[in-house]
Amino acid sequence: MTDSPLDQALDFIYSLIDYEKQRDYRVKTDWDLRRVDALLAKLGNPHLRAKTIHIAGSKGKGSTAVMTASVLTQAGYKTGLYTSPHLHLFNERIRVDNKLITNDEIVELVAQIKPAVEAVNQEALYGRLTTFEVMTALGFMHFAQKKADFQVVEVGLGGRLDATNVVNPDVCVITPISYEHTDILGKTLAAIAGEKAGIVKTGSVVVSSPQTNEADAVIDTTCRKLEAKLIRVGKDITFQRTRFDDLRQSLIVHGRLRDYEFTIPLLGQYQLSNAAAAIGALEVLMEKGAKIPLQTIIQGMQNVDWEGRLQVLNRHPLVIADGAHNQDSAQKLRQSLEQYFKYEKAILVIGMSSDKDLSGIVRELAPAFSQVIVTRSMHPRAMATAPIAAEFRKHGIAAQETEDIAESMPLALSLAGKNDMICITGSLFIAAGAIEQAMILGLKTGTVNK
Repeated sequence: MTDSPLDQALDFIYSLIDYEKQRDYRVKTDWDLRRVDALLAKLGNPHLRAKTIHIAGSKGKGSTAVMTASVLTQAGYKTGLYTSPHLHLFNERIRVDNKLITNDEIVELVAQIKPAVEAVNQEALYGRLTTFEVMTALGFMHFAQKKADFQVVEVGLGGRLDATNVVNPDVCVITPISYEHTDILGKTLAAIAGEKAGIVKTGSVVVSSPQTNEADAVIDTTCRKLEAKLIRVGKDITFQRTRFDDLRQSLIVHGRLRDYEFTIPLLGQYQLSNAAAAIGALEVLMEKGAKIPLQTIIQGMQNVDWEGRLQVLNRHPLVIADGAHNQDSAQKLRQSLEQYFKYEKAILVIGMSSDKDLSGIVRELAPAFSQVIVTRSMHPRAMATAPIAAEFRKHGIAAQETEDIAESMPLALSLAGKNDMICITGSLFIAAGAIEQAMILGLKTGTVNK
């Protein structure tokens, strides 16, 4: 039995250095944007053909990206969207007007890009290309071939040395910065913010979400040094929620150009901030000549579709999947569960990646749950269940250990009454597994983002 053309194409991409799947993840000394530039030059510099919105941050960059792209599509612009990681299919990483790149398009693009990749790797002047770098080039190629007007590009990790940081952005967005990947990005918020702010270019316009004082100071200094205009959400752009239920929330954003009132099918206080940051970016594009009428903003925001973020998979019992993967996002998840939902007993299903802040995440979540089931994803970087269970024991919780989400979800459902709540979290890979299991188990889905 031979592999399909798609399998062969993806095998080529994954045969390169794939830091996403390695336990030591990414070694900063291995990053060198010159080899990405060399590859893109051989491909005709496709990354420079569309106007670019470049988005970095610790949390919310994917949500902010999809909101921005949805509005631009609604406004009639052909819009590319590049995000990572994917939940179910590789195709999710590369979209145009919310249409996933097709299998045939992946096969064709890999055939086109392969000779250039092999040439750069043979020269190896700046090291060998990685899987993520080639994925990024593939995205730019797809957007160029589709003649995209705009490309909304989410940073993979960090910013300064990320493969996406070869673009010439029309606007940069920096979403909230918190502790993450400290072995790579630095041990302090200032160091991490310095890496994130590495996407700022001389004379560019930067929209920054509300930040800690430490991170804000770094972003401000970077913008002053590069003579970049800094627009702060929370100061130059403000927002307030007007109403919500367990499916959606409405808000007013007081922008620099006007006020905007709309509804988003995403829950969480942090999504209000993400929406305001997206508005900030769109206003910059409007000031540069883009035609984005108010009604397209309202409709575009309403049409957002983004899985794995406070996603309701079942009603009775309430089953929620969320990709929270650091202490800050775990805290926000706990607050959101209390604020947006009503339930009696709370059951936690959790699995994590090996490079995450185990003690910080457990410290945030443990007080909110009466029962805990520990599991793991199929990802190579998945943390074993034993250390997670041991951490919960420190908080007086005897967690049950399971091999995978296919075992833990039925177990959780067997423990839950119809008025109880099951939350599945710890990583996007766990959230993705929960979504897939919900379909297999025939749960009565009521997703918050559909």
